[in-house]
Amino acid sequence: MSQLPTGPDLPKAARRPDVPPPMTEEKRRNRRKVLWTILAAFVLGTAAILVHRARTAERVGPGFGGGGGFGGGRGGGRGGFGAFGPLPVVFSTAKKGDINIVLKGLGTVTPLATITVRTQISGYLAEVKFTEGQWVNKGDVLAVIDPRPYQATLEQAQGQLLQAQSQYKEAQIDLDRYVTLSAQDSISKQQVDAQRALATQYEGMVKQDQGIVDNAELNLTYCHVTAPVSGRVGLRLVDQGNYVTPGDANGLVLLTQIKPITVIFTLPEDSIPAVLKQLRAPGAKIAVDAWNRDDTIKLATGTLSTVDNTVDPTTGTFKLRATFTNDDEALFPNQFVNAAMLLDVERGDTVISTSAIERGQQGSFVYVVGDDNRVSVRNVKLGATEGERVAVISGVSEGDKVVVDGADRLKDGMEVVAQEQAAPAAVAPRRSGVPAGEHGQWKQGGDHGQWKQGGDQGHGKPAGSN
Repeated sequence: MSQLPTGPDLPKAARRPDVPPPMTEEKRRNRRKVLWTILAAFVLGTAAILVHRARTAERVGPGFGGGGGFGGGRGGGRGGFGAFGPLPVVFSTAKKGDINIVLKGLGTVTPLATITVRTQISGYLAEVKFTEGQWVNKGDVLAVIDPRPYQATLEQAQGQLLQAQSQYKEAQIDLDRYVTLSAQDSISKQQVDAQRALATQYEGMVKQDQGIVDNAELNLTYCHVTAPVSGRVGLRLVDQGNYVTPGDANGLVLLTQIKPITVIFTLPEDSIPAVLKQLRAPGAKIAVDAWNRDDTIKLATGTLSTVDNTVDPTTGTFKLRATFTNDDEALFPNQFVNAAMLLDVERGDTVISTSAIERGQQGSFVYVVGDDNRVSVRNVKLGATEGERVAVISGVSEGDKVVVDGADRLKDGMEVVAQEQAAPAAVAPRRSGVPAGEHGQWKQGGDHGQWKQGGDQGHGKPAGSN
């Protein structure tokens, strides 16, 4: 039997069966052709998609790009055009209007009187005559201290007073008799003077005992603890049957006067001249609104009553007090509120939306759409701001069309397709003198767009854009 060759006896071809034969030049050329064909097909397909999108945008109209978001294209190029035509923008028209000068500050509801009702005498608490949370009027009895010890003290003082009055009366009668006898030279003048001194002594005892009686009557009155002001009582701090004294730390109950009630709030010290000017004007009545913590619900409307006489050097603010009738008890003692004070009203200003304001190195400016549908840059000087509106002192005139959405892609002289901003939906106002409208937002929906009111601050963005 013959043996198969092994090890070094194997042929070279048999030992390396996994090595492929060398590639010929013709195969290399064929592979390059295939790669270039695939690359050319990709480029042509991309170009076809872009052309299709551009034609679709022209058919649908401005502002509806096929997937490019708001504006239908990416950024504008030179000459005032975007990637596939004029950029769509939204504008609002500058109008004449009134601007309310509203100063806002943080405040705390402060009662005109907060009283810890205490007893003025010591004794056992016999009765509690109020219900927790009850409204009480001035003079109403809140509690009764056991009056029996004080009644006995009063009767004892009254007895001493009667005794002193009798002694005084007797001394006065003797004095009158001595005066008559002295006039007849029956007794010496020394006896008359002694009797007169005795009568005066008894008169002093009468007054002293009268004071003791008055004090006993007063203590008896203090047995009935009454409300010093009209207001609402809080939780009971001591129960019936306890021995109470004037030195008790907590007292009997806490009473707060809440009708009327005040709000103390702070403003920056820079506002002092304007506030004092309005406060000192004849017949001045500055309105102040109190809003809840979230600044969404108006709690009450009142008037500014006074201004503090010092500035807090640590915060640079000063305090003001506003008074509210609080008939509905919407304001609660020590409650945190946002105070909005209507200081003045500027009438006849040129007013635009705050979303139209752009800021750069040269200051504030806006884009104004001209009659040729091209935008121009206008530097503006701003005045007072009220909510989403701002007064323009110079740079914009009534009737100018200022861009409020889409300005982030604009340059001076660019051509645009302008659409007027829709009127905001009617909603309840958030603050007196402050409009509740929010910035508009462009929302892409199918083949047709729509203007949607949104809550984004600053410039509007397309829905779904990053």
